Amino acid sequence: MTDHAVVSKDEWLQARRSHLAKEKEFTRLRDELALQRRQLPWVKVEKNYQFETVDGTRTLADLFGDSSQLIVQHFMFGPDWEEGCPMCSFWGDNFNGTTAHLAQRDISFVSVSRAPLAALQAYKNRMGWEFNWVSSLGNDFNFDYHVSFTEDEMASGRVHYNYRETTFPSSEGPGVSVFCRNEIDEVFHTYSCYSRGLDMLNGAYHYIDLTPKGRDEESLPYHMAWVKRHDQY
Repeated sequence: MTDHAVVSKDEWLQARRSHLAKEKEFTRLRDELALQRRQLPWVKVEKNYQFETVDGTRTLADLFGDSSQLIVQHFMFGPDWEEGCPMCSFWGDNFNGTTAHLAQRDISFVSVSRAPLAALQAYKNRMGWEFNWVSSLGNDFNFDYHVSFTEDEMASGRVHYNYRETTFPSSEGPGVSVFCRNEIDEVFHTYSCYSRGLDMLNGAYHYIDLTPKGRDEESLPYHMAWVKRHDQY
């Protein structure tokens, strides 16, 4: 960083204003994209998914609570894993404290994984998280929303992830899905995103992007190789 350009305050201000114009253009484009996202068509959820929760077995409609909108965070934690994915845990650290604010906008939030509920609760307590986390073990939810992959898929080396056939290094993948419920408890799938589409949900990464070094991941074996669970740094 020592060979970076150093200029006068006036020159810095001129450069900053020029960059600000691009930031404002990006903000307007982001608002337009968000509007288009809200206008996407919906698909009715026909399966009666059953989830294991601390309050017993619950349906997808039950997970909405008193809200008409539901955000599902697909958290990588397989049935036989001892710990949750460190990268998903990095995202998980961003969720604490948000659910109360989401509720004010008619939104419930839940994290869903295929690990048994007892394993999820133990890991949740270890991490100090407060958000709702339920188990989809025993149903097709993760497979239907393309964040879990069968043994046959893994053996073939090709899975369906991020709306295409691709290779994937794990039997579990990250994602987020959004659902809406109407007055007669019909549930509709409105949106899902995966891979780099999840960046917008990680506040820490956005702070990192403001710094001179940025994410500084180019020389790593893979772009998140530096990430550990917050109690392992």
